[in-house]
This record gives sequence, structure tokens and C-alpha cells, in this order.
Amino acid sequence: MDSHGKTHHEDASPNLIPLSKYSNRVELRTLLERSDGGAGFFGKRVVVGGWVKSSRAVKKESLPPPPAIFVPPPSSSGSQASPTPSVSCTEIINSKMNIFRKLFDVLSGGGKTYPIFEKHDLAGQKATSPPEYIIHFQINDGSSVSTLQVIVDSVLSSVPATQLMSLGTCIVAEGVLRQPLAASAKHVIELEAEKLLHVGTVDPDKYPLSKKQLPLHMLRDHSHFRPRTTTVGSVTRVHSALTLASHTFLQNNGFQYVQVPVITTTGAGEMFRVTTLLGEDDDKEEKKHVNEKDGVSIDTVKAAVKEKTRLIDQLKRTDSNREAVVAAVHDLKKTSDLASQLEMKQRPKASATMIKPEKVDFSKDFFGCEAYLTVSGRLHLESYASALGKVYTFGPRFIADKIDSTRHLAEMWNVETEIAFSELDDAMDCAAEFFKFLCKYLLENRHEDMKFISKRVDKTITIRLEATASSSILRFSYSEAISVLQKASTRTFETKPEWGVALTEEHLSYLTDEIYKGCVIIHSYPKEVKPFYTRLNDDKKTVAAFDLVVPKVGVVITGSQNEERFEILDARIREDGLTTREKYEWYLDLRRHGTVKHSGISLRMEHMLLFATGLPDIKDTVPFPRSWGKANN
Repeated sequence: MDSHGKTHHEDASPNLIPLSKYSNRVELRTLLERSDGGAGFFGKRVVVGGWVKSSRAVKKESLPPPPAIFVPPPSSSGSQASPTPSVSCTEIINSKMNIFRKLFDVLSGGGKTYPIFEKHDLAGQKATSPPEYIIHFQINDGSSVSTLQVIVDSVLSSVPATQLMSLGTCIVAEGVLRQPLAASAKHVIELEAEKLLHVGTVDPDKYPLSKKQLPLHMLRDHSHFRPRTTTVGSVTRVHSALTLASHTFLQNNGFQYVQVPVITTTGAGEMFRVTTLLGEDDDKEEKKHVNEKDGVSIDTVKAAVKEKTRLIDQLKRTDSNREAVVAAVHDLKKTSDLASQLEMKQRPKASATMIKPEKVDFSKDFFGCEAYLTVSGRLHLESYASALGKVYTFGPRFIADKIDSTRHLAEMWNVETEIAFSELDDAMDCAAEFFKFLCKYLLENRHEDMKFISKRVDKTITIRLEATASSSILRFSYSEAISVLQKASTRTFETKPEWGVALTEEHLSYLTDEIYKGCVIIHSYPKEVKPFYTRLNDDKKTVAAFDLVVPKVGVVITGSQNEERFEILDARIREDGLTTREKYEWYLDLRRHGTVKHSGISLRMEHMLLFATGLPDIKDTVPFPRSWGKANN
């Protein structure tokens, strides 16, 4: 949206339709998200493409010829001709009504629909001449939540109508935009196709999506197709908007973007180890030996299994004798057994996967030392904040906790910042303003998607975002939070709220959903429940760390002022039992040379998306979720 309140795809010239750059077509949002719904484009020729969301066909019927009107020849004698019978206007109109009705049915889609078409005989020839249909498609190209109706004459396609109409079929059509003939049309424009430039068919028996709305948890088994559903498509566009909004907010506030490594040598908690050593020595020679057996590789055997399976299917469809089929099946079994034997020998020994880290010589590993997938980028950001002032990064973070919950993923993306010459209050201000900016950005720039999500997922989401964007966020200490929880006489918590325990999901939910009924910031946690690098407060018991907690989701942003004093940070490292202290020497160097007070925040993008959409499970916020025991593709 520009400074004049117009969306970028609404061109200043109402008669000029901007093409989608790099694809030579018009995006549907360009037509459907205009203030006039695209009415200004009537009569314009366009090319559109998309996937079929729904379809119906109306059979074309032969229109009867108009009734003949008798005109007597002129009299050769010059005498006056006999007068023709008198016909009233009413009788003429009534005689034409049947023609008008049939014509209206064909053009408006108000006629009888024919979902079932003529079948083919065994030889592949049509038993009768194929009927002709007017097909009404609703297509979506992913640029908008809305669909466009495309009217196609079946004679334009070489693909059978049954395939053309299947859900998920991709079509590219050229035609003219017009006002829908049906008064009940969903949109103010539709496309009358004159050419089909492309048809990408689907196999309806194997295509996992259906016209019936599938539950989100079922769609996870088909994560490569689920963005074609309206809900997941909208969530994806909201996700994209949040990403753009994050860069916009931080760039506008003077932050420099920095890439930090995904593979690191430092970290804490349950981490994913990165190594190329496990099973390498034990199986190298054996794999080399069994990769070929009698000169035949495993890939060759698998290819033979596939070919012999195809041959058997072909024999069964023909008039081949039973003996030939039995022999082919027997041959296939022998080949399959050989493939299984080779695969079993190629599998690494069980002991190779159970090697304990302390028994591994990591000096021989790829990096020459122990390495992990990072859980946070803030330590590396500190080195650049100590030179550039304000920096941020955005990338994947990995946690190897064996937890299967609606709020946890093994791989999540975080927006992280680090600010030099900054303290705890500054970081809390940054978190609150950043969070409110994201809420406002969605309301202003993804209106149609938020409207759909409000209708489909959570009816209160728009109101909640508006309230959050326009309200201040209450702040209080961890000690105050514990006091409030202890006063909850009518509520029993699974984990008793006592000073020193980490606040659990049920504690946070009670505070935000029941007590304060809104977002809160909780700060000054006990040092035992926060990372070693957070700055120790003067009471020596708490640290300058905080969480921004929201209703129904929990923590969305964490932050802290980090320890800039060398002696205290060094003591915290020793206190936390980080035995590989030498790995943190570079981090301690930042305190030895030119130390400065600094703070930062970390926004959990998937949790932000949960709050922005009202989705109940975090696995539906990312394209390809990775969780304990599940990594499908």
C-alpha cells in the first residue's frame, strides 16, 4: 500500500491491466482486489492461469430455428394481395420465449448440469459422438484468497471434459473479461475463454485433495499439496507479510541485516549434532563389497524389479496364458529377494548409530571439532552489534527436545536483534513496538486474507489484532506473576507456582487469558531459568530477561540485556558447568576488548503466526513441519 492508500496492484490508469512480472499473465489479485472488483476491465483481453477449485458443466443444446413467417408473393395481376393473418405482439413474444430460455440457460449456467460424461469402450473409442459443454471453472492462482470464474467451451480443449474439470487441474486461458450473466455471481467479473493455452491434468484417484474441506491435521500428510487449499494459502500469505513487515520495521529503525551461522560450536540444551563420522569406518569396506554382487549393482536390481512388475501388469491385461503369468511372478519374487538381501547388507550396523560422543574422535570429523545446529543467533550477533550498533538476523533455529505438542517444532525461524548502548527497558520497548507493528501491518496489508481466516479459523482474530495494535502492553516482574498465581485459590496448577520455578504454559495462559485478558511482558526472572549470558541484576538472584506473552499462544518474544562485565560472565560460564569453556573464548573477548552494555530480542515467527491467525497447532504455520518422529519430505 502506498502513501495515497492505494494497493500496489491497483494501477493509476483504470484501463491498463499490469502483467505479472516474469510470467506474462495477469494475477487474479490485480483483478479481484481492486476497489471496483475489476469492473473497470470489462471487455479487456487477458491471460490468466490457476488451479481448479471447483467446476460444473452445462450441456449445450441445439437451439430450434425461429418459426417461419409467411410472406405472400406479389400478385402478377396487380390486384391487391390477400391480407395476412393478424399476429399480436404478445403472440410473437410467446413464440420466441423457448429460444430465449434455452439461450439464457447456456450462457448463464442456469441450465441442467451434467457431472457424468459418456464413457469410452475398451478399445479407447467413444461409443457416441462426444457432447459439447459450457464449463464453469473457479480458479485460484495463489495471489489472492478469491477465485475467478472462467467460462470455457469444451471444444477448446483436446483433454476430455472429465479430466479438465477435476479438482487441482492447472489451466492457462486467454479470453475477454465480462460482467457475469448470472445475477447470483460471486464476483463482478468473469473470463470468457477463447483459448486454452495450457492444461495440467491430475489423476483424481490419487490426488489427495477433495472438494470437501479436509481437517488441517490430515493435510500434513500431503504437505506438498496443502498450499493449494484456501486456508493454508491464506496462512502462507500472512506468513510472507509478517516476514516483510519484520524487515520493514527493523530497516526503518536503523538495524543492519547480518547472516549468522546455522552450524555452531556453542550452545546449550538439547541440540542436534552435526557429524560425518557415525558408521563411517565400520561400514566403508562392507558397503564397497556389497554394492556389487556378481557384477550387479543394487540400482540395477531395483530397476529390474520395476520393469518386471510392469511386465506382469501388462500380461494380466492381455490374453497371455496362465503359465506365462506364473513364471513372470516367480521371476519377480527372486529378483525382489535379491534386492532385499543387498539392502539389508548395506544398512549400517545398529552399534554404529549408538556410538557415545565421548568415544568419538571429533578431531577427525568434518569440522575438526564438535558441531551443532544452532539454537540461537544472538551470541554471534553481539560481535556485529559491538561494531555496527544495531543489527538483526532471521533464520532457522533447532531444538532437539523430544516433545510432540501443538506449540513445539524441532525447526523454527526466529527474528533476532542485538542493540549496543542498550539496556533492558530499551529491549522491552523494542519488543512491544515491533509486536504491535506486525499486528497493524497485517490489518492494513492482508485485509482479504485476514477476513477469510476470521471466517474460517477464528472469528475474534481481527478484533484481537486491532486491540493489540492500539493498546499498551502491561509489564510486571516474575515475582509479581508468582504472587498473582499463588492467589488463584480456585485454580489448581499441575506445577505449583513457587518462586524459582520456570513459568509453564498453564501459568502463562492463566495470566493472559483469565487475569489480564491481553498481552503482557514479564521480566526479572530467576537466573536459574534463563541463559548464562543474561545480565545479573543487583539482587544477585534475578537477571535482566523478559518474555512477551500473548493469549492462547504463550511466549512470542523473548529478550534480555546481556552481561557486559567480563568477571561476572566468566563466573556464570563456570557456574553453569560449561566444561568446554575454550569454545566461549571468542565470546569473552568481546568483554575483554571494548565492552559495552547491550540488549536484544528474539521473535518466534511461528508463534507470532499462531497469534495472528488463531490456528490451534504450530505444525500448520510452516510449509514443511519438522517435529519429533516426523519429517515427511
